[in-house]
Amino acid sequence: MNVSYQWLSEYLDLTGITPEGLADKMSRTGIEVEDVFVPETGLKKIVVGHAIKVEDHPDSDHLHVCQVDIGEEELSQIVCGAPNIATGQKIIVALPGSRITGNTKIKKSKMRGQASNGMVCSLSELGFSEKVVPKKYADGIYVLPDEAIPGEPVFSYLAMDDAILDLSITPNRADALSMRGVAHEVGAIYDRKPIFEDVLLTEMENEKIADYIAVAVEDKKDTPFYSMRIIKDVKIAESPMWLQTKLMNAGIRPLNNVVDITNYILLEYGQPLHAFDYDRLASKDILVRRAAEGEKLDTLDGETRQLTNKMIVITTGEKPVALAGIMGGLGTEIQEDTVTIALESALFEPVAIRKTAKELNLRSESSSRYEKGINHATILSASAHAAALIADLAGGTVVSGAAVVSTIEVEDVLVSITLEKLNRSLGTKIKTDEVLSIFNRLGFGVTEDSGLFNVSIPPRRWDISIEADLLEEVARIYGYDNLPSTLPIIESTPGKLDDKQRIVRHTRHYLEGAGLSQAISYVLTTTEKARQFVMRESDATTLDFPMSEDRSTLRMNLISGLLDNVHYNTARKNTDVALYEIGRVFYKNKDGLLPIEEEHLAGVLTGSLVENSWQEKAGKVDFFNLKGIVEGLFETYGLTEPLTVVADKDREGMHPGRTAAVYLGEQSIGFIGQIHPLVAKEYDIKETYVFELNMHPIIEGEKHPTIYAGIPKYPGMTRDIALLVDEGITNQQLIELIHEKGGKYLRQVRLFDLYQGDKINEGKKSLAYTLSYLNPKETLVEEEVTKAFEKVVQALVEQFDAVIR
Repeated sequence: MNVSYQWLSEYLDLTGITPEGLADKMSRTGIEVEDVFVPETGLKKIVVGHAIKVEDHPDSDHLHVCQVDIGEEELSQIVCGAPNIATGQKIIVALPGSRITGNTKIKKSKMRGQASNGMVCSLSELGFSEKVVPKKYADGIYVLPDEAIPGEPVFSYLAMDDAILDLSITPNRADALSMRGVAHEVGAIYDRKPIFEDVLLTEMENEKIADYIAVAVEDKKDTPFYSMRIIKDVKIAESPMWLQTKLMNAGIRPLNNVVDITNYILLEYGQPLHAFDYDRLASKDILVRRAAEGEKLDTLDGETRQLTNKMIVITTGEKPVALAGIMGGLGTEIQEDTVTIALESALFEPVAIRKTAKELNLRSESSSRYEKGINHATILSASAHAAALIADLAGGTVVSGAAVVSTIEVEDVLVSITLEKLNRSLGTKIKTDEVLSIFNRLGFGVTEDSGLFNVSIPPRRWDISIEADLLEEVARIYGYDNLPSTLPIIESTPGKLDDKQRIVRHTRHYLEGAGLSQAISYVLTTTEKARQFVMRESDATTLDFPMSEDRSTLRMNLISGLLDNVHYNTARKNTDVALYEIGRVFYKNKDGLLPIEEEHLAGVLTGSLVENSWQEKAGKVDFFNLKGIVEGLFETYGLTEPLTVVADKDREGMHPGRTAAVYLGEQSIGFIGQIHPLVAKEYDIKETYVFELNMHPIIEGEKHPTIYAGIPKYPGMTRDIALLVDEGITNQQLIELIHEKGGKYLRQVRLFDLYQGDKINEGKKSLAYTLSYLNPKETLVEEEVTKAFEKVVQALVEQFDAVIR
């Protein structure tokens, strides 16, 4: 809301208070002031001119040559193209050397051969927004009142020397959406009491409101208060200068004296009013009701509105003539020939107003106030003030009385609080007299008895109803800057990661160290992709109203998202891709509303893990690259359950000869392998290897304690062994047997060679291992290692029919 400093000074003494100081003080006490601006800033040498003579330009069909009195001995000639300029007008003149809006400099010039010593200005050329320029002068220059003195600066006439405070009003402080509300607020801040002049309304005693109009309300919950006054014999004309400038500085376009008065009261009281042309109502009976489905109304903005039964309308019994609290109808608009006014002042249900404004995309100054709340105590007095102003400025006479339907009772709200509660909550040592002073500055009635304050809250502060509200009022008037700064006294709890966070963080570090980059894929995907690579049977969880089919279903795997990322990269010539993702998958919960969520870990490799260099050559990734990364990761977890990898030929979407199931102990936790070539073709990618694991067994699994030991003092020994076995025997089977028979000093078994080819029998393969032995307590004896090694050799021959090479 824009608040005029000069208008505010009409209500209370602002001596010694600058606009900037006021803005700072208000911001510190709860109502933020976003900006303080003076409209005349940046403008200079713009004065009042008197058009003594206006003639058509001899060489133009739209220009005029004007002789203008600018307060100097000789008249100044100015060429003007405004269609509404005429002899005798008081106009706005920018002198040569002046600056208008946009920092444009005005110079002496010639226009079609005629000298022009300056410029006749419109309001927009002085920086006024087009939406606030009076309708009468929207397409031309602005005409000043007759009392304007030629040669004087124009700024005071247009109130451009006023300071405007741009207030950011929160919904809980809607009382400040009025000049009177702001005056009360400023008065409380500076301990200066605002004074509002009494309004004298003179009514026609010989004519009663009942002879002109009757009002009725269908649902009093929708309309708790509704009233109308009648003003006769009005003359529609331009508003006086003081009224126009107040509206323009507040951001409202002046239209005519009657409509401008309703907007003026809206700004002063925060009470929306609406003026109907009584004769165009064509009815003495006004009914406020909900609209019927399919009803239509042409509103003042020229649009035809389709109404619903959720909207409140003002009707003449059957025909809607206004949207309650939002905008009037075009058919009853105040026009130049209007002579009788029906003036509405009401209270409407806030939620209905907000929903209507939102549905029609039609928010107005009135609707914003009804949505946030208005002062119930001034509904009728605001109407009386408006009627008095219409009688004064439009020459009307007010019919005696008002037609009223009301179910509200206006009374003060009593709220209590103790001094002990105030000081304990605020951390202060405020005394009783100071608290009483604060409540008196706020304009609240208050009594005190043994430290208990009984505070009477007037209707203008409908935001205060509980003890906490009083606390806030005392705190902000006392001054937030004056409240002591204290730290809360609480037991300190050292922060640490839980098991899940620790393992997830460790997993990220390890995989990134192995050359993989983290990816984050969309949780929503297509139904087909959601069902790929699933690790358990489940129906898909779909959205009721998806934004697109590509984002319609919650994923049940991470791999499909990573494959999309691989496609995105390879399509852009990035053929070496190594990604991982840690995220949730979602399974349908047949027994509940929400899906079952599982934390998964997935990875994808394609292309090469290394680049060609003088040290090494790039080679395509294979199953064993990915398997080595996964096994290395599990070694760092320190799980007590062993990790095993078992061939899996039947997993859908995976290569039947290059896929394995991953087990932790006896529990299946995922799989690893190559994407089936047909699936790779669907994703438009080349040979790609993936893995996906359920993280829950890893997080919850039992782990070996971490024990730190020194570097061994004694040397170890190694033995190499090469075996010829059936190709169906796996490396894991051999390693498990070697560990089982290797003795207590066997520390590591490493496969360093694998051969299958022409030089060995068909159906056979050759594997070579290095066995590492170490006794941390003493030097190993050759006989101990040889004896343990021979047991391994014997077991391999007996169980797998291995040929030792």
